[in-house]
Amino acid sequence: QVQLVESGGGLVQAGGSLRLSCVASGRTDSSFGMGWFRQAPGKEREFVAAISRSRSNTYYADSAKGRFTISRDNAKNTVYLQMNSLKPEDTAVYYCAATNYATSVTVRGYNYWGPGTQVTVSS
Repeated sequence: QVQLVESGGGLVQAGGSLRLSCVASGRTDSSFGMGWFRQAPGKEREFVAAISRSRSNTYYADSAKGRFTISRDNAKNTVYLQMNSLKPEDTAVYYCAATNYATSVTVRGYNYWGPGTQVTVSS
């Protein structure tokens, strides 16, 4: 069993930056693919970014490419999402997820989820 806790969300003006962190505890090792998803009010949860166990592969949604960067520190059991040039449409609850299967870009591909952290971008 793995527990995930996100932090770093908040209120930021358009064009600003935030860095989200997700700390894993419990049965942790480096053998989990990790991902970030987000869900805005009235919308389905959507993929943002993912990183493979070895950090050799990263994946991004089109909306995140060029603005967001996913990274991980396996020694700290932590994954990060650096978000730059934020837009009002990035406003959502951001969720960290882990999978002990192949790194995925779909919600169904993950079997562990954090409670989420709110990101609000004002115009």
